[in-house]
Amino acid sequence: MRLTAPLRTVVVLLLVGFTWLLASSLFGGDSSLSVRNIFTGTKEEPTQRKYERQTEPRPRRYKCGLSAPCPPKHLAFRLVSGAANVIGPKICLEDKMLMSSVKNNVGRGLNIALVNGVTGELLETKTFDMWAGDVSNLLKFLRPLHEGTLVFVASFDDAATKLNDESRRLFEELGSTAVKELAFRDSWVFVGAKGIENKSPFEQRMKNSKSGNKYEGWPESLEMDGCIPLRPPLES
Repeated sequence: MRLTAPLRTVVVLLLVGFTWLLASSLFGGDSSLSVRNIFTGTKEEPTQRKYERQTEPRPRRYKCGLSAPCPPKHLAFRLVSGAANVIGPKICLEDKMLMSSVKNNVGRGLNIALVNGVTGELLETKTFDMWAGDVSNLLKFLRPLHEGTLVFVASFDDAATKLNDESRRLFEELGSTAVKELAFRDSWVFVGAKGIENKSPFEQRMKNSKSGNKYEGWPESLEMDGCIPLRPPLES
């Protein structure tokens, strides 16, 4: 019985395909092609490669979004100043959001969080309007700080107009070097401490400049993060 031409063609193709697969497995060729792939012209990804791609570890996320973990007895933090007068600032400590628009506890001016420098416990959060507010409220807040208290500051909109000499001096005593030049609508983030002996390494200021502003009338938002060492308990 003679095979029809189409049937002979199919038989020949199948024989060629199985012969190729057998030779590939024997001589180390790419065995990721199936008989179906031979006819469709597509190539399957090797199973092992698929598995490796699916199980690639995701980048680890550390507290407050830091790129690396903090050493023991250190507090992880991230500060973000407000963007223009639209997006509020953020203060994160040990992966807890202390102040943000979502928490509805930020406002125009200075946004300040006080933290116990020995335990890392949040003591108080407060905002001070430095455009239309009364600077005496800020002075009453800063004057009685206890030794070792950590002070986290993030600006929003205008943080400087109502600052006077005493308020600037109080921030300088907390370790600030930029506050003496802080001006209308400058962006500012700062971490200081009551009783600090040296100037704080955690401070950034972006000057309000018509030629360099990112937003119309405001400089770009600042973002700063790091690790702050806890203080040893004060000797009684």
